[in-house]
Amino acid sequence: MNPADLSEPFDDLLYERDGHIARITLNRPDRGNALTGDMQARARAIWDEVRDDPEIRVAIVTATGERHFSTGADVNAVATNGRVSAGDGPMTDEVFWSPHQNRVWKPVITAVNGLVNGGGLHLVVDSDIVVASTNASFMDTHVNVGMVGAIENIGLTKRLPMGTALRMTLQGKNFRLSAERAYQLGLVDELVAPEDLLSTAEQIAADIVKNSPHAVSLSKQALWSAQEMGYKHAMEYGWALLRMHWAHPDFAEGPKAFAERREPKWTT
Repeated sequence: MNPADLSEPFDDLLYERDGHIARITLNRPDRGNALTGDMQARARAIWDEVRDDPEIRVAIVTATGERHFSTGADVNAVATNGRVSAGDGPMTDEVFWSPHQNRVWKPVITAVNGLVNGGGLHLVVDSDIVVASTNASFMDTHVNVGMVGAIENIGLTKRLPMGTALRMTLQGKNFRLSAERAYQLGLVDELVAPEDLLSTAEQIAADIVKNSPHAVSLSKQALWSAQEMGYKHAMEYGWALLRMHWAHPDFAEGPKAFAERREPKWTT
């Protein structure tokens, strides 16, 4: 079985589509939804499809069960293999868990159903909107098992105060961020009861689907790129993106549909 072939079944990482919405589900509840190398190959293939299929406008990432979203890398597999990734090349050649790592500029909503640890944080810090159930929590145990907390942890510094990101990174298993505190600090965007988790994520996705896919994609690029630029540079880049959109059919269709009091017909 080739996990990168989406036509083949792969139980550990499920992929399905419902109209314009893709859903990706970590599905190893008996192993805390821990991540494996085969799952990364599958994730890369899924993100390639999400990125390249014009019919897909939004993706939702979640996990099976209520106890764990993901406990991170399968440490037993690391102990056996002696490594986390297949090689030791540049990150762009080795790490493909998250939408950003796969150059996906479509909106991604992560629905956190339980504990997130270590590598599971890839799918939180690189998400556009994080919805969490009240029983969710967040921690990082890289240093507890002799690993460096770096890639996901750097992402934490974009969403949390530096002190909290450092506590998670350096205290390891002895510091756990509750869902409520994560919501207060901005790591979580919407906090809901466990039974409302998926319906909330799906409603947000449905709202986004109604908007111009091209405008949504460029808007996402503008905001994420601003995280890596100075204010003046980011404003100039945003100006270039919005001018680029002026030539797109959706730029004319949106105001026309509004004036005619009808739903717009977007170009995919």
